[in-house]
Amino acid sequence: MFKDKILELKKTGDFVILAHNYQIPEIQDVADFKGDSLELCRISQDVDAKYIIFCGVNFMAETAAILKPDKTVLIPDDTSKCPLAAMLPAERIKEARKKYPEAAVVVYVNTLAEAKAEADITCTSANPIKVVNSLEEETILFGPDKNLAWYTQKHTDKKIIPLPEFGHCRVHEFMITKEDILKMKKEHPDASVLAHPECTPEVQEIADYICSTSQMIKKAVDDEEFIIGTEKEMCYRLKKEFPEKEFYCIEKAVCTNMKKHTLPKLYNVMKKKDKVVEVDPDIAKRARKAIERMMELG
Repeated sequence: MFKDKILELKKTGDFVILAHNYQIPEIQDVADFKGDSLELCRISQDVDAKYIIFCGVNFMAETAAILKPDKTVLIPDDTSKCPLAAMLPAERIKEARKKYPEAAVVVYVNTLAEAKAEADITCTSANPIKVVNSLEEETILFGPDKNLAWYTQKHTDKKIIPLPEFGHCRVHEFMITKEDILKMKKEHPDASVLAHPECTPEVQEIADYICSTSQMIKKAVDDEEFIIGTEKEMCYRLKKEFPEKEFYCIEKAVCTNMKKHTLPKLYNVMKKKDKVVEVDPDIAKRARKAIERMMELG
């Protein structure tokens, strides 16, 4: 019922629905665009609709609002927040800059607008190596995910300092373990293991490939079976793209905040236009510089 109502409202041309790869299948199926953080950042810049509806966690909707200040960004459930993003408040970056004045600050897009505003440049899980190696500084304050920092450090001669040292995504840190991967390897010995760089070093070291979610889609052309080391709904996206292939997810790897968006909530926000994502103009201006600097790298 709600799906039909949503599709009917979309016919007005007033709405563009963006959905992260971790959204529930029903949301993915009605979205105009699906992708990871970098893909959705780029799409946000180009949309023409009056309303951008962002089905993702809060920092993603903020990023869309920062990049398209002339559009209204709506979020179906405004309690959909990212615990990882909350681990790096702006004040922590300011304190670290005092301690390491010679360092550049690179923040993952999985941060709130206030943190992006204090950064020199942002990165995503698809491009941290390229971003870090583009900088002149030899010391990099990198936050908030320590596992993404570990992955980046393996591919650069620069000194990476995780900020904070404990930053992590609870799904990738605790719900995708080395034991989980080894068990699945026994069950599916011919499958390639694709692990997200937010996974622990122990998981990354036994994976065949380290990939952002967008890179997983590109990698899926290479083999026939895959063990997917990221949030479970990525398997739905992959299966839709490659129905002839097999993708094995870790069923317990669930981001409950991503799952807060539902078809009834999506329909209601389209009707009421009441959950508007707003960012302080000064913070947005400074954050936009960091995001655009990343996007200029290509």
